[in-house]
Amino acid sequence: MFKKNSLSKFLEKKLRRVKKSFQDPFSLLVIIAITFFVVLSTLPFLKSLPKEENLSFLKAFPKILSENFPKDPFLNPANKFLIESPDFLLVEKSNLRAASPPVLISPQILGALFEGDEIEEIKKVITEYIVKPGDHLWLIAEKFNISLNTILWANNLNKNSIIQPGQKLIIPPVSGVIHYVKAGDTISEIAKKYKGKIDEILAFNELSSEGDIYVGDVIIVPNGVMPTPVVKETPVLLPLASSYFICPISPPCQLTQGLHWHNAVDLSHGKCGEPIFAAAGGKVLKVKLTSSTSPWAFGGAGNHLTILHPNGVVTLYAHILTSFVNPGDEVSQGQIIALMGGAPGTPGAGKSTGCHLHFGVIGAKNPFAK
Repeated sequence: MFKKNSLSKFLEKKLRRVKKSFQDPFSLLVIIAITFFVVLSTLPFLKSLPKEENLSFLKAFPKILSENFPKDPFLNPANKFLIESPDFLLVEKSNLRAASPPVLISPQILGALFEGDEIEEIKKVITEYIVKPGDHLWLIAEKFNISLNTILWANNLNKNSIIQPGQKLIIPPVSGVIHYVKAGDTISEIAKKYKGKIDEILAFNELSSEGDIYVGDVIIVPNGVMPTPVVKETPVLLPLASSYFICPISPPCQLTQGLHWHNAVDLSHGKCGEPIFAAAGGKVLKVKLTSSTSPWAFGGAGNHLTILHPNGVVTLYAHILTSFVNPGDEVSQGQIIALMGGAPGTPGAGKSTGCHLHFGVIGAKNPFAK
């Protein structure tokens, strides 16, 4: 009873104070001001709330949450990519400011990173394969994922040919036919001859147009078929005087790799930036330069140029750093035409392991081959 009476008296006392405060004009004004401020502060929020009949979305909230935030958000395809909310940075230990992420990673990038979908660059370079003990032509074709006929056509072989360990085989990058460009050749004629498609030939060989081919070029015809009877075109090697070509690098003429693909040798002193000379006088056919660091640029040759000599022979200068000549220029023997390149990872180096000149001769014997 005592506790009840005490509580009643306490409440009555507080109630009297509240009533008394309402009778005080100043206290009443303060209460009204506070109430008005609270109403104004909450009004925008109240207006933004959905109407009562639209509050059914709350029931679907768990489903929305599960769809946009999977159990393992880092390893699932980011088909529904949510923009990141800003982080907050503490400024002078007292204020907060929003800081949005500087970069938003796209779903495609996340998918490639987390699902292991790597974008593999198509290799468009012709390689040489050294036959190993136990190799068979069909095994080599399977190893390089090309047709057996592709290897036979590229190496002037037939299905009954026997290969020996140590033998070099030319391996095209895709199933199809290799064509050596001669004077008067056109892409249309090449496509017709090997039953290829013009657009595929242009795209695979990185040609800008049908006229973007030159004598001595090697053209890959994807999915092409050698005409019957199977006769592989072999460039005719013209006899040349021993003095016809001079060494295209400064003496001594140091050979770093003997004869390999496309009748070429590697010459080098191991330094990039050295001058490269025209091995003989002639007309510059083409100059191909790129800013790409891909080893497969221009079929692995990287930056390169070719010179057509009066006797119809063409010389190739590949892995150059830069060129001092342009297509159509007439050059004389010994003229500086380029600088040596080939440093791995540098623009235009192509498929190279170091600074050197890949010097090829089309239509005659390479005088520096051993």
